[in-house]
Amino acid sequence: MAGAMTVDGRIVRIDRPMPWVGRLLSLPLLAASFYLLWNVALGLRQDFSGFGRLANDLMPVLVFTGLGLLVGIPGIILLTFRTFVVLNETLRQIVITRQFGPLNFRKHRDLADYHFISMTDEDDPELTTYDVNLCGNKGTEPITLMSFTKREEASRFASELGRVLNLPARDYVGTEPDADNADVTN
Repeated sequence: MAGAMTVDGRIVRIDRPMPWVGRLLSLPLLAASFYLLWNVALGLRQDFSGFGRLANDLMPVLVFTGLGLLVGIPGIILLTFRTFVVLNETLRQIVITRQFGPLNFRKHRDLADYHFISMTDEDDPELTTYDVNLCGNKGTEPITLMSFTKREEASRFASELGRVLNLPARDYVGTEPDADNADVTN
């Protein structure tokens, strides 16, 4: 939790770490991509050194290059994926950033729309996780800031964040959602 939230004046940055399983899953994809692209490089070296003809090897080179990139790009995404939320009290702005590699996808929200911090749990009894969310009025989409496996850690994080942002922290663990907020499917 110490590395999850950093406070710099009136700017709070919350890093949501990628699970290590996701990073581990990227390794076979990157290894397969490296193997395919290495074979492309060996074939091109052979063609350009005079032992083969590029015209004869053009189709396999293109197919192996395409497959190498098709397998390698998801591996790079899994390896470098990060999500972080920046709460800027001076500008009254929230910036949610999803980043992988050099690409950044940002969503901007107004901090004035959010009025409290909630702590909720999942209904799965085997894999209980406690989510700390930034919530507002009805119609405002909550922002999940962090997920924890222990209730004490989630409670400590919610109270510390509430103290920094001057927002109340509410514990909704074990409660049912309101009838007004239930999803109705037709």
